[in-house]
Amino acid sequence: MKLTKCYPLIWFFQLVPFIALCQINENNHEEKKTYFTRSLENSEITIDGKFDDPAWQNVDWAGDFTQRDPIDGAPPSQKTAFKVMYDAKYMYFAIKAYDTAPDSIVKRMSRRDGFEGDFVEVNIDSYHDLTNAFSFTVSVSGVIGDEAISNNGRNWDSNWDAIWWAKTTIDKDGWNAEIRIPLSQLRFTNSENLTWGLQVTRRLFRNNERSYWQYIPKDSPGWVHLFGELKGLKGIKPQKQLEIAPFVLARNDRGKKEEGNPYKTGSEYSANAGVDGKIGITSDITLDFTINPDFGQVEADPSQLNLSTFEIFLRERRPFFIEGRNTLSFPGTRSNAGGNFSRDNLVYTRRIGRSPSYEPETEEGQFIDQPKVVPILGAFKLTGKNKNGFAFGVMNNITMATTAEIDTKGEKSEETVEPFTNYFVARATQDINQGNSVVGVAFTATNRTIDSDNLRFLHTDAYSGGIDFLHQWKDRSYYIQGNFMVSHVEGDPEAITNTQESGRHFFQRPDASYVNVDTTATSMTGTGGYLKFGRNGGSPWRYEIGGTWRSPKFEINDIGFMNAADLMNQWSMVGYQTLQPVSIFRRINANVRQYAYFDYGGKNTYLGLHGNVNLEFKNFWEFSTGGSLQRQRLSNFMLRGGPAFLRPNRNQFWYSIESDGRKKLAFEFGNEFAVTQDNAGKNFDAWVGMNYRPINALEIGIFPFISYNQDHIQYVTTESNTAGDNYVLGRIEQHTTGVTIRGNLILRPNLSLQYYAQPFASRGDYYDFKRVEDPKAGKYENRIHTFTTDEISYNSENEEYTVFDQNGNYTFEKPDFDVIDFNSNLVLRWEYKPGCTFFMVWSQGRGDLAEPFREFSFSEIVNGIFDSPLENVFIAKLTYRFRK
Repeated sequence: MKLTKCYPLIWFFQLVPFIALCQINENNHEEKKTYFTRSLENSEITIDGKFDDPAWQNVDWAGDFTQRDPIDGAPPSQKTAFKVMYDAKYMYFAIKAYDTAPDSIVKRMSRRDGFEGDFVEVNIDSYHDLTNAFSFTVSVSGVIGDEAISNNGRNWDSNWDAIWWAKTTIDKDGWNAEIRIPLSQLRFTNSENLTWGLQVTRRLFRNNERSYWQYIPKDSPGWVHLFGELKGLKGIKPQKQLEIAPFVLARNDRGKKEEGNPYKTGSEYSANAGVDGKIGITSDITLDFTINPDFGQVEADPSQLNLSTFEIFLRERRPFFIEGRNTLSFPGTRSNAGGNFSRDNLVYTRRIGRSPSYEPETEEGQFIDQPKVVPILGAFKLTGKNKNGFAFGVMNNITMATTAEIDTKGEKSEETVEPFTNYFVARATQDINQGNSVVGVAFTATNRTIDSDNLRFLHTDAYSGGIDFLHQWKDRSYYIQGNFMVSHVEGDPEAITNTQESGRHFFQRPDASYVNVDTTATSMTGTGGYLKFGRNGGSPWRYEIGGTWRSPKFEINDIGFMNAADLMNQWSMVGYQTLQPVSIFRRINANVRQYAYFDYGGKNTYLGLHGNVNLEFKNFWEFSTGGSLQRQRLSNFMLRGGPAFLRPNRNQFWYSIESDGRKKLAFEFGNEFAVTQDNAGKNFDAWVGMNYRPINALEIGIFPFISYNQDHIQYVTTESNTAGDNYVLGRIEQHTTGVTIRGNLILRPNLSLQYYAQPFASRGDYYDFKRVEDPKAGKYENRIHTFTTDEISYNSENEEYTVFDQNGNYTFEKPDFDVIDFNSNLVLRWEYKPGCTFFMVWSQGRGDLAEPFREFSFSEIVNGIFDSPLENVFIAKLTYRFRK
């Protein structure tokens, strides 16, 4: 019986012992607390942090907080109390953070959502759906932060920015926070009498202590569903939100002038304008839109060098796409054990507005003005959730047809480098049984108008969809979760052939009899999904077991993210966490994970055992360590469309040490080691970091790293002769280094200056070239043949190697490389009114070495950075928010 047929049985028999463990008593949680509020009626409250308005006398103080960190369930070291009131437009909170040592209160400054120093926080489940909530945080220094909480506290989105007000003061008894939150920033049902979920938190920074009004033990299986309750809300009506934020922008690009090139004049000026908006269609539905958005103030991506076939995942940084992304996200596999499949998602918004898919080739005497990004004409998001637990999100984005201009001795011509494209995403979920069960659906569509032959390699249409479910029981301590996905792409035969032969599929593999390249196909359909079972609370022990699959023809990368199809993975995880300090430790976390990968031909392509331990000591230092045993490393991708290659076993070990992050000077360092058996390679990585805060308003971070990679079977090229394809490998000696530098100067809570920089350099030298002989041979030495000096020669003039083979000679280019990159941003941000901002940005980039490194040394790298081409970008942007 083929493994593909018995694979579901393997999952079933591994699930049985875990399901048996469910037969234990249900965990008991603390009884829910209740706070009764009252309306202001004809009174007023001034937000000044003093609590001296007479209206505050009409409600009682609530207190009796319970510590959760560091000692779960213990009384807090300092008392906290709060009051709540409301009127037709606002919610009001008064929070008293008592402190017997007011001089010890830590008043650190940060940007919005920095969460530094002492703070208090209010979480409001205004829908009372026991799953989602809004979080409002204010530090003693007056810095505010807000987050949208979803998935019962598993997701906290700090990119959600509401408009609200807070004021803090310090007195002899401690410090005070007075808060006013517009009802328009919350979502709730239209009912005469309302009950909301409520949680109030305090952090005492110097003790690294957190205490809560509603005690929720560390081993609880969730967060929002265990909130206390806010009652007494009568007669308030949902507020329709209306916010329109137009912006104007001026930009100057400066770079090296290139003689004769009309597109490299040394200086370029431009101006732009656009608008963002948020409209409350009803109390349950919100429309976000943007016209001609600008993302100029967004921090640059970190530099990375990729020698594999797999695409690098880049974090989304653009505000429009980040806010509310959990509503639209549809993960391919939700795995607490991780794994290289855990990033897969039907929605990956970095596809939208990326660099063009095509770059024209130029001849001598031609110059090209190639666009760096594809302009987004407009986009909207429609999101909502009703009182019955039905939530939905719809997003549509339109990118314009983009052309590159080519100058041929003064004559201008244009060539399309990206077609007009529409990206559409829809997502809906339904809560059942007060959120203990959830079912959902998703659909995506990418539609391109392709009228240029040079773009026939792109899909004209790409669709994907899925259904998912989550069921929890025993007070959400146990769960079973999964999904089923379908993809369908259409296009010219060139596009479908290109997809079949891409690094995600490699249908041309000679030893993959179950797939083949169809050069006449105009469409491709595949499936994917996962199923898992686990325990998530009610005990210091947690575990999970599951499996996932991607059929060979599954393809979602037009608007989603997936590194590889043709796989079936099984995983399991067991984790343990202490609930109370033990001996010299404040906290101990540990887990072990097991993986088994297969392809659709039934071949076992990976077996792995991974584990890690995290220890936090009572002096607030942390030590983490872990490692992995990697076996049966049969790669279908290493030879870039060639047969599967059995890589030798690999062992990995790492550790890191972090000092007390509360101190003005904090540091971290660590190492990672990996050794490939049969003397086939080794890796060494080292990193160190320092974070220094000389004053509360200034923070400086420096994080250098070095890496050494030696791989004796790094893929180089595939060359053909009369004997067929020859797969050439080599020993690479790769040195990489860089440093990330961050500086934050917070002049006021609404005025900040931020700096980010990352110089990066990498050098790769190749030796000991070899040919693949028997890629799956039992003995490593039988898999390859190393060329002798009689079988290979190097021509330094052409920088080419020639292999003398009895079936015909072949040549390949010298694969050595030298890479240098430098990106930096200096951003002045002033929120001159709530929701209204002014940015000044200086962005600098350097890259493309003029000369290769003579040696990989500090002086060579520094010289290389300063000798490489320089580009400066200066941006000024003003946004004003009209709101109702």
